[in-house]
Amino acid sequence: MLLGIAAASIIMFVGHGAAVIPQVIHGLRGGPAPDPLLTNALLLNIVLLLFGWRRHRALSHEIRERIAAEAEARRLSDSDPLTGCLNRSSLTRRFDAMLVAHHERPGTVAVLLIDLDHFKLVNDVHGHQTGDDLLVAAAQRLTCQLPAGSLIARLGGDEFACAVPVPHSDRQLLATMADALIAAMAEPFDLSLVAARVTLSAGVCTNDPPTLDARTLLHRADMAMYHAKKHGKNRWALFEPMMEREHIARRELEAAIRHGLAAGEFVPYYEQQIDIETGALVGFEMLARWLPEVGERPGPDIFIPVAEESGLIAELSDRLTEQALADAAEWPAHLTLSINISPVQLRDPWFAQKLLKRLLTANIAPSRLVLEITENCLHGNLAVVHATLLSLRNQGVRVSLDDFGTGYSSIAQLRQLPFDRIKIDRSFVRELGSEGARAEVVEAMISLGRGLGLPITVEGIENSGVLRALSDVGQVEGQGYHYGFPENAAAVRARLAASEQTTTASAAPRAAGEAA
Repeated sequence: MLLGIAAASIIMFVGHGAAVIPQVIHGLRGGPAPDPLLTNALLLNIVLLLFGWRRHRALSHEIRERIAAEAEARRLSDSDPLTGCLNRSSLTRRFDAMLVAHHERPGTVAVLLIDLDHFKLVNDVHGHQTGDDLLVAAAQRLTCQLPAGSLIARLGGDEFACAVPVPHSDRQLLATMADALIAAMAEPFDLSLVAARVTLSAGVCTNDPPTLDARTLLHRADMAMYHAKKHGKNRWALFEPMMEREHIARRELEAAIRHGLAAGEFVPYYEQQIDIETGALVGFEMLARWLPEVGERPGPDIFIPVAEESGLIAELSDRLTEQALADAAEWPAHLTLSINISPVQLRDPWFAQKLLKRLLTANIAPSRLVLEITENCLHGNLAVVHATLLSLRNQGVRVSLDDFGTGYSSIAQLRQLPFDRIKIDRSFVRELGSEGARAEVVEAMISLGRGLGLPITVEGIENSGVLRALSDVGQVEGQGYHYGFPENAAAVRARLAASEQTTTASAAPRAAGEAA
């Protein structure tokens, strides 16, 4: 419409101007005045031309702004707002285009799925703003290490994905690139006067065969990354077919755990804890056992890690703890109940309140409960762990450091955290009963515990030889298969009933002798 008005105005301007301008010139020389009608028509043409010109400028500006806004909208829809990297949806689309472009070329395309190790610790200690700054700096550092033509996306949280064209399908070339990324990320980040350190775990996969699409390659790289984290972090792993088989088996096990929880297939078993010096029963440790209706019975060393990684450990532990407290309510009041606590549970700010409520419901004195935590629990937010344990300890619950000697806890942590007992891991006592075995390490741990005023429990007493080796180290508590295998609640009740009958029977002759 604007072009039509402008064209008509120009034609009319030329026609009217050809008629009016000579009359104007003739009038200026003393001739008759120009025709008013034609003059007004010429002025109207000029106004229309000015209007069309202004409207053209306004429309051009509006179109430029709209084009820029659409470009910005496309950029925002394709990129992560924090780091400026691609997002998940745009990565898949561009990655598929990269695979098509490289289909006829020599070489391959490598996919790296990257997860930052210990990023949550930075967030917890220094705050989310520092965490965001770290993600931005990490994205820049990754981008600088990647060759030209690579794609980098932030998939969410502290997880990144990279698609890199590689000239040759050479594993050594991939190893060099992955090692360079790990080395670059290990350098400290200077963030707002905070020196933060993180490492990365990476899974690497190549488009071999070349028919694989972006989603499949990312999925395989994710499995390889999980393998790298599982084997120590700060490393990379190249995808292999066995990883997919392990991944499928783990998913099936996770689904079976969910079904087992719903069906009540997890039950508490109890292992005796004995005073080595007197041989008296002092308590039981609750152990998780899975008794499925069909199929084999996986051990806790198999299903507990999967439950922790899948977020099911809290529900599993809560159900077992509730049942164990109900069982312990029937025991003699001097017997303690030890329960293992996962690091995941200690991250719950309401953990202490929930546990104290269960003690009240079961009518169990808090002093009878011993929480066993491993040194892995100390690697998270130490302040939160300290506050939780101190809250429970103030109510009478006792805390034991489990598997002592297998982690990285320092003497300073042992003094600062509210521990009531140290439990020496079975790996240090397994060979004590064999000929020529030396007990210096165990004796040193026991001496350390005494120096800190902490009683000692030794696990893994499997035979009489280990028991004899420990009999000379002083008053400690012990547990292991030498005293019997873990038992269910019914077997424990029968054991305690038999022990009470034996005690009553042995006390009767003494009472008769005293009366005589």
